[in-house]
Amino acid sequence: MEHYWKRNLHILWLGLFISHIAYTLSVPFFPIFLQNDLGIQHRLEMWSGISISISFLISGLCAPFWGALADKFGKKPMLIRSGIGLALAHFANYFVYDLFSFILVRIFQGLMAGFGPASIALVGTNTPEKHVGYALGVISTSTAAGGIIGPLVGGVLSHWMGLRVCFVASGLITLISALIVLVGVKEVHKRQDEARISVFKDLKHAAHNSKLMGIFGLTLLVSTSVMIMEPLLTLYVVQIGGSVDKATLSSGIVFSAVGVATVIMGPRWGIIGGRIGYEKVLFIGLLGGGIGNLLQLGVHHLIGFGILRFSYGLFFAAVFPALNALIVKYTEADFRGRAVSLNQSSSQFGIVVGPLLGGFMGSWLSIQFVFLLTGLTLLGAAWKRKVVNTKRTDQKMLG
Repeated sequence: MEHYWKRNLHILWLGLFISHIAYTLSVPFFPIFLQNDLGIQHRLEMWSGISISISFLISGLCAPFWGALADKFGKKPMLIRSGIGLALAHFANYFVYDLFSFILVRIFQGLMAGFGPASIALVGTNTPEKHVGYALGVISTSTAAGGIIGPLVGGVLSHWMGLRVCFVASGLITLISALIVLVGVKEVHKRQDEARISVFKDLKHAAHNSKLMGIFGLTLLVSTSVMIMEPLLTLYVVQIGGSVDKATLSSGIVFSAVGVATVIMGPRWGIIGGRIGYEKVLFIGLLGGGIGNLLQLGVHHLIGFGILRFSYGLFFAAVFPALNALIVKYTEADFRGRAVSLNQSSSQFGIVVGPLLGGFMGSWLSIQFVFLLTGLTLLGAAWKRKVVNTKRTDQKMLG
């Protein structure tokens, strides 16, 4: 372990980076694929949301099963299994010509998911204790970086060669990530035959910590607010002036704008939080995210919308580092790992709910209404955190 952990970290970072490029190469453009290739015209937003959410739902349901196999046989086999399975799912999309087949492929993709969690688990278990925090911090930047490159490359590739070529490219890139893991990662695996920790017991323990439960709820809300626009942004880009022919290229740039802002400001917000406090940083991030969503209602020019999305990302990048830091602050050391896992479950649930909610709301109401609701919800969350923290401060002073 002492000899291989740095090498594993670098290889897994590269593997996750590449696999997330493959994912974001095509998924943001599902609405265009449904409309142009599969002929979906009625309730397009709704079906876009369903097609995105169904994979995450299946993935969440299968996660305990894959986790048990990882404990028994090792994380590396699960990484290779997921990489090959996801590649096959991407390739299968190339041959899809109807909505039913597309949903089936998305279900299969959910069954094969798990590359990211297995990577993080391998880093956590095969890194010396004193370096775990650093290693997990480094590995967390891989998906953000991949989220910048993927939409840009996908936008350009689909514009020139079509979305089906993007599916083939995603499959090939995912196979490369699996090959990198197969050749480069060295795992020290200790088979765990003891009983697994009960999630229900962990939830019962966490329920006695009101501050921690507040973080879980906020993580759910924030993840939902991020993913609620996933099935809608590409369609909105067309509405505000982007041509249908160039929709994937324009929306790819818009999607990447938030990723660029996150990579720039995410680490800096962590440093700022260490100086002024993570509750203040969380408030700033929620406030900026809420205002940013509301401002998007008044921008009807593609360049201005892209600049506004980038500005929104600069502030919203503060939220997740602050939430992770507050989990550490509000939990005892021996429960910290399980608290992080529970928080990831909250985030995963938001990833499922967000696209579904956005798809149905965009279909029945309007995309502008989704911006309005998301902005007001984030501002409400910021106000509530401010009120709660003020009460705590007053109680401490009185005490």
